[in-house]
Amino acid sequence: MRTLHGAGIYHKTILPNGLRVITEKIPSVRSVSLGVWIETGSRYGTSEENGLTHLIEHMVFKGTKTRNSKTISTELESVGGSLNAFTSREHTCYNARVIDTHLDIAVDILADLTCNATITPVNLKREKMVILEEIKESFENPGDRIHDIFAEVYWEGHPLGMPILGSAENVLRFPRKAVVNFIKQHYRTESVVVAATGNVSHQKLVRLVKEKINLEPGKAKPFIPATRTNKHIIHCVNGTNQQTHVCLGFPGPKYAYPKKMAALAVNTYLGSGMSCVMFQKVREEKGLAYSVYTYQDYYHDAGIFGVYLGTDKKHVAMAVDIVLRELERMKKRRMSSLKLKQLKDQLRGQLVLGMESTPVRMSRLARYELYLGTYRSFEKTFKEIDNITSSDILEYANQTFDRSAVVITTLGPVNRKELEKTV
Repeated sequence: MRTLHGAGIYHKTILPNGLRVITEKIPSVRSVSLGVWIETGSRYGTSEENGLTHLIEHMVFKGTKTRNSKTISTELESVGGSLNAFTSREHTCYNARVIDTHLDIAVDILADLTCNATITPVNLKREKMVILEEIKESFENPGDRIHDIFAEVYWEGHPLGMPILGSAENVLRFPRKAVVNFIKQHYRTESVVVAATGNVSHQKLVRLVKEKINLEPGKAKPFIPATRTNKHIIHCVNGTNQQTHVCLGFPGPKYAYPKKMAALAVNTYLGSGMSCVMFQKVREEKGLAYSVYTYQDYYHDAGIFGVYLGTDKKHVAMAVDIVLRELERMKKRRMSSLKLKQLKDQLRGQLVLGMESTPVRMSRLARYELYLGTYRSFEKTFKEIDNITSSDILEYANQTFDRSAVVITTLGPVNRKELEKTV
């Protein structure tokens, strides 16, 4: 399959074993961004397995049948490339960026990591200690911790609310057998997408993937469907920090939401950049916070529209009240044609800037495949931006910003009674 769009040429091949290879060739660059995306993350598995996906992401870098950890870390760097990985709630991604002439090296290393990790007892014990330090660091960073607290409260026991890093107790007790079995259950060909963007030959990449990536056939163990009751919750956690960190959120759309561009427009208008509503109202006009923004989490079957801010104890209720009032205003006032035009220009500009980054384009390529099973050209995305109407924005705001379903979490000193009065 081949589609022309902008400066890139898109190809997709499904191998006989179900593994998908997708590329976007950009002849004007000399680099290639390559990712092996696996449909498994922290939402896959039980509470007893929480943290396994992240532990595995760490462990594959500790050694394979042919490479030790030092060789893994230096082989791409020695030719000017880079190697990295991340775990999210729904995916694990191993990625590399190299000059186009070193594509074969990048594929060989990523294949080695995902297919041939040895997971030795010595390395497992050592890496568990590293992850414990990572958990401590996250716990002591209130800006990170509040998001974990919010997710846990919002999802009410569902795996989507479990921390990506897992708990220290879980990490310490995972035996090698559990790690190996989880890989066998989840690292399967039909749940893997190899995505590459840049000056890449699709046929060459397909050949390399066939030759080097040898995983268990079939599809990974499925996730538990997202469920929660849409009820109002206020949850306050005391902390040693002087500042109070706040996360509040509402049920949002899933990734495949038909009017997702309108949702993106609302998020950009309210909480992205220095010109956004929340930054202007909370920080610039009232001086209540240094950091304030909105965000959207999209999953296969659910989503969240969230707001974060950090402020002094005596300003928490006032800041939350301003946020909720602005969200209510979005439900009642139709956006002016001038403001809508400016917002569309902002979205177009962000898209164009993203097109200049091969890692960003590779991630975009992979996510469309993983969530939609297809690709959307840049031309189609530009058209979707052009087609946003003020009615779309009003509709999204009214179906999302329901105060009876808002979840508010705080970390740090807070006057709960004053906070409750704002809702």
